[in-house]
Amino acid sequence: MASLKVPANVPLPEEDAEQLHKAFKGWGTNEGMIISILAHRNATQRSFIRAVYAANYDKDLHKELDKELSGDFERAVMLWTFTPPERDAYLAKESTKMFTKDNWVLVEIACTRSALEFLSAKQAYQARYKTSLEEDVAYHTSGDIRKLLLPLVSTFRYDGDEVNMTLARSEAKILHKKIEDKAYADDDLIRILTTRSKAQIGATLNHFNNSFGTSITKFLKEDSGNEYVQLLKAVIKCFTYPEKYFEKVLRQAINKLGTDEWGLTRVVTTRAEVDMERIKEEYLRRNSVPLDRAIAKDTHGDYEDILLALLGHGHA
Repeated sequence: MASLKVPANVPLPEEDAEQLHKAFKGWGTNEGMIISILAHRNATQRSFIRAVYAANYDKDLHKELDKELSGDFERAVMLWTFTPPERDAYLAKESTKMFTKDNWVLVEIACTRSALEFLSAKQAYQARYKTSLEEDVAYHTSGDIRKLLLPLVSTFRYDGDEVNMTLARSEAKILHKKIEDKAYADDDLIRILTTRSKAQIGATLNHFNNSFGTSITKFLKEDSGNEYVQLLKAVIKCFTYPEKYFEKVLRQAINKLGTDEWGLTRVVTTRAEVDMERIKEEYLRRNSVPLDRAIAKDTHGDYEDILLALLGHGHA
């Protein structure tokens, strides 16, 4: 499902670190060398390169990249070079700041990562920012949105496949009643969506479809102009069909008047090692255009090159 292409014979981290060091030297940075190495190494390999670079050159690779690169290309390389927990922590922090506030990113991180991945992201958040994600979400949100997001980022879900079918049937009825009454911020509705395992929520929503003839998101559609309801739909989509959620983010980023590079970069760098092949299939199905072609049309230069490399375009 990952689109990342790693060569069969990966050089030693010492060799990669040396090549990166050379790429920074001289009058101009060798962006092609940076892409050829970093865009074809997995998270573990990138971590080794960073450690070796620090040991051999007494410099932080991230700081070197920040100094040598600029613009959208820099942001893509920086995000990609983070470990997944560091990246999620950084994205979550950006999403709670006043001028870069984005509640949808918090939903993405809380609902598309495993319980252990999300816990690691929250630990990285505390280590980097000396505060908790829960504190910042509580401080920067209010009303029904806080009521939804705070338990969403506070929970440690069961990650197994076991499902209680009796519970799924009863909670499908609860969800239907609350949504029919437009009680979208009801305590029980929020409790179910923010604490149950993904497998349990999937079973509950299947019962909802079968019992009431349509999906829960269709019931929510008539009130989709409401930001809280949109977030509620995003939570459900991230749990059930993450590839459809991310396809929509990419489609909106690319089709926007002036490409939304932040959304584009975020999805490509966070999903290249996870489920990007599935997202690419969904994008082609939905838009009748391959994702790499759509990105190539809307981006250029080194930024285009690293995105396409992470999509698996070309060879490792």
